[in-house]
Amino acid sequence: MPLSEHEQKLLEQLEKQLHEDDPKFASSMGSDAGRSWSTRHLVIGVLATLAGVVLLLFGVTIQNIFVGVLGFVVMGAGSTTRPCAVRLPARRRPRERAGSPESPGVRS
Repeated sequence: MPLSEHEQKLLEQLEKQLHEDDPKFASSMGSDAGRSWSTRHLVIGVLATLAGVVLLLFGVTIQNIFVGVLGFVVMGAGSTTRPCAVRLPARRRPRERAGSPESPGVRS
């Protein structure tokens, strides 16, 4: 459901205020093209997680601890693939400031 015009203006004001109050946090929460999720990796992660669950249940059914542990490892690996569940922060270079060398927390 799209936002109304009033809600869009309020959202823009909130974003602007966030950027003014805490620019570091705002930039870390913003969308970045390099951090987009790949559909292919997402599907692979979900399929690996499901395969791990099936393997875990199969190991419990046949009462083989090795198969059960292997299923648990596959399930854990599938659920923690970067695009699926865990988003690691991108490495960023420090910004070069032109002008006076003031600390980031000091405002004029």
